[in-house]
Amino acid sequence: MSEQVEADAPSSGVFGELVGQEKVVEQLQTAVASTPAHAWLFTGPPGSGRSNAARAFAAALNCEAGDGCGACRTCELILSGTHPAVSMVSTENVTYRIEDVRELVTTAQDRPQGAEWRVIVIEDADRMTERATNVLLKAIEEPPPRTIWVLCAPSPADVLITIRSRCRLVSLRIPPAEAVAQLLIERDGLNPEQAAFAARVSQNHVGVARRLARDPEARRRREHVVSLPLRVGSASTAVLAAGELVSIAQTEAEAESDARLSDETASLRRSLGLDPEEKVPPKLRGQFKRLEEDSTRRAKRSVHDALDRTLIDLTAVFRDVLAVKLGGENGAMELINDHLREQLIDYADRLTSEQTLECLKALNAARDRISRNVPPQLAMEAMMMQLIPRKASNA
Repeated sequence: MSEQVEADAPSSGVFGELVGQEKVVEQLQTAVASTPAHAWLFTGPPGSGRSNAARAFAAALNCEAGDGCGACRTCELILSGTHPAVSMVSTENVTYRIEDVRELVTTAQDRPQGAEWRVIVIEDADRMTERATNVLLKAIEEPPPRTIWVLCAPSPADVLITIRSRCRLVSLRIPPAEAVAQLLIERDGLNPEQAAFAARVSQNHVGVARRLARDPEARRRREHVVSLPLRVGSASTAVLAAGELVSIAQTEAEAESDARLSDETASLRRSLGLDPEEKVPPKLRGQFKRLEEDSTRRAKRSVHDALDRTLIDLTAVFRDVLAVKLGGENGAMELINDHLREQLIDYADRLTSEQTLECLKALNAARDRISRNVPPQLAMEAMMMQLIPRKASNA
């Protein structure tokens, strides 16, 4: 085992999956052991684990053992998303509504139930408008004594300075591929080859890597996605490919949503001491009902997230093509989709470097359109038309 893998080996407890984030884990553990700041800003690129880190922090703050053991009832409830004192807040809209933020401010005034701290995690805090941020600002300036706010955003610059200056900053990074692979080996029982493949094609995203490693259908869908541009050569095939991409994203979102609900339900059963097939007592049904409602609420957002991951996978294809163009067929640079090297080399012959860059711009434009609620089919059709190799389209 290399020194890098040993250094990045997963820690125990609630922070166990924050691989490659040793400084962040140390920072959060220090805060848990002292009097934590009342407002935090977790930043990092997609795949860095912002939301997972925020949830782990909330669990550690309220852990019955005091150290984020991950095994006590409180830790299990928080990690499964069912503890009443911890709120993980997201929006399906382009921006947060002021009414939603005001409701959060009201919730923050309540004393935490069955926990030492009420923790409110706002995912995608970069989606807050200036007016919504101003509503939140007063609550952060004058916080209730037992409430902690955690905002998540890609970078500090994505949050207004008035909020940013009042938050303790936590900066996460994309974990190294070796650390992700080691986690898959230790936690999921993969062999080194499987783990390395999943880590590479997921671009070091722990959640995506785990799904690809566990689910053959997820791997099949990804392979279909990344091979689509290699088969598109006309306007008609581009439109058909766009429809396939949307359909794949919808299937992916549904499968992931069902799997997440199943995991959350199983975790809640364990924390409540219920056997897998045991009938839920009437007084506990409300907690399971809330899980189902949360799953339904996440459905639309899940499709958008699946579309975004699809576009990230396609972006990796064209980055590989650009690497081939710049480094030659026998270049030393490892490709993300190295298992498709021969097809990518052949495809690269049909594009110039400038055309490849235009394809990357088209992919970024599609991500932007979808984030602004442009109908996915239209966004994907416009993108796929730009991905047609010019030599093939003029043939």
